Order: sequence, then structure tokens, then C-alpha cells
Amino acid sequence: MLRLPAFAFAAPDTVEGVLAALAERPGRARLLAGGTDLLPNLKHGIEEADVVVSLRQVAELRAITATPDGGLSLGATATLEEVSRHPLVRQRFPSLAQAAGLVAGPHHRRMGTLGGNVCLNTRCVYINQTYFWRSSLGFCLKKDGELCHVVKGGKRCVAAASNDTAPPLMTLGARLELRSARGTRELELADFFVKDGVNNKVLAPDELLTRVLLPAPPGGQRASYVKLRPRGSIDFPRLGVAVAFRIGGAEGASALAGEAVVSEMRVVVTAMAATPQALRDVGEIAEGKVPGDQLWDEVAASAYRQCHPLTNIDGDPVYRREMVPVLVKRALRGAVG
Repeated sequence: MLRLPAFAFAAPDTVEGVLAALAERPGRARLLAGGTDLLPNLKHGIEEADVVVSLRQVAELRAITATPDGGLSLGATATLEEVSRHPLVRQRFPSLAQAAGLVAGPHHRRMGTLGGNVCLNTRCVYINQTYFWRSSLGFCLKKDGELCHVVKGGKRCVAAASNDTAPPLMTLGARLELRSARGTRELELADFFVKDGVNNKVLAPDELLTRVLLPAPPGGQRASYVKLRPRGSIDFPRLGVAVAFRIGGAEGASALAGEAVVSEMRVVVTAMAATPQALRDVGEIAEGKVPGDQLWDEVAASAYRQCHPLTNIDGDPVYRREMVPVLVKRALRGAVG
């Protein structure tokens, strides 16, 4: 039986109370939103805590509201089920609703939160095991050890980002609001992640993610998210692909032909590296071109060249790489559809 270790428990009902609890035990406090990631990690000894601070009583962290500019403000503890079903999310940002609705299973989505998924700990087949299992290998770079079992001789942990909601949020231009006793700051979601599997976020130990902010979707925006996993539920992604682009009026020859063209394309993949990976060059490849299979093939080929899966998560890395162009084309076609 895997038992939780002993820890103190706090359940403040204000953001200020949460921040005070974090400041009181620097680096030794852990936030509990839905608990679907934290509690198993505490049982396995992957994370440690002197105090666990519950966010469930803080009502202001759960609201989903429209912003004056036509965007959305999503509270960090809005559940994944709420995000996937909210009419404003589905209307304005359907790819985010898709991704939230594909996380794990129904009971996980009723407990798990948007902020928790954005801040999801990195995963690896050599870390997400029991303490006894990990100790038999001499542990690893992510926790308690000095060896990487994925990259022989590797000096940097390559545990993978496996959060479903981060890729669509990145393609949609999301910003995060972070608060601490020192003040409030905002940053682009893309700047929130760092390429380190041990800790892939810039979130300070005394900081709390309070809101995810989405700007108003531009005219003609299309977006989609697709996921590769062994089963149709429960499993983390072996690959996740989010796309977003605009379809609008053309210039030059395409305008004379009355054709709409693609602009501002963004493609982000997850479960490939320690951070969600924004693919290079796809915007330049797609800019001003007519949407269709020829363009989708070009974008998919670029994605294939840039994605190199490792053995850090379950699933054959060769198969996962071959599925990259397949999922990219599915996402592009789904976005248009």
C-alpha cells in the first residue's frame, strides 16, 4: 500500500492566506488544487512537503469571465471539466475546450484544474515509479540520483512535459498572472517554461498561479488540438499537437482568384521534451498560402524534421515520431473543419 507521508495541512479562504502559507515554509509548501498529480507524487516520494496548502476554499481562483477586450480570464482552479464545457471557452477557444476534455478520464477532469495542468510536473518512465523501484536503479537526475537512464551520460534531466492544455494555450497567446507576497507579475505562457526536466517552470516557491488570460481571438482564427495515447481515456499523451492560424483575404494572385489564405500559423507539440515545443518556421511556410492538403503536407514535414522523441515516456519513440506528421495534419484539417 502506498501511504501519504505526514505533513501539516492548511486551507486558507483567500489568496493572501495562501501566499502567507507559502512564504512561511519557503520551498517546503505544496499547493493542492485537484490533487490528481500532487498526491500520487507524494506517495511515491517524488515530491516532499512540510505543509500542503489547499486552494479549494479560495472562490476567486475558480471564476471564468469575459474580459472587456473580448478575451477570457480563467481562474487557475477552474476544473478541467468546467473549462471543457464552458460556453465562452467552446465558442471563442474551441481548441482549449478540446484539450481540457481530453485530459485523463471524467473523474480526473472533475477534480483536476486548469492551473494544475499548466503546472503539471514533468514525467518519465524512470521517475513515475515507487520509491523502492527507483532506489533499485540508484535513482535518477530528477530526484535523489546523479544518472540519467534515458540519455547515457546525460547531465540534464529530460523528463517530458505532458500537459494537454499548455499547447493550445501557447498557440492562442495566453498569459499567466502570478502572485506572491512580493507582488503580481504577468508573463507569456511560452516564457513560463524552461528546458529542465527537474523543474521546467519559472514559478518561484512563494508564487501562486492565479489566472490564465487569453486575448480576444482575431478574425478568421481556426484552432484545434489532437492527442495520441494508448487508450481513449485516462492516459497521458504520447504526443499532443495544437495548431492555430487565421484564414482570411489574400493579396496578389490569390486575391484575383478569390481564394482565402493562411496567416499567423502556430504549431505547438507536447510530450516531446521538458517543455511544450513551439515549432519553428511553420509560420513562414504557411504565410499567404491557400489552405489544403499541399500546405498541410509541407507543415507536417517541417514538424517531422523538428521532433525527436526519446525513451522518457512509454511508447516506441520511432512510432511516436512517425505519428508527428499524421497528428499535425489531423489537427490542421480539424481546425478548418
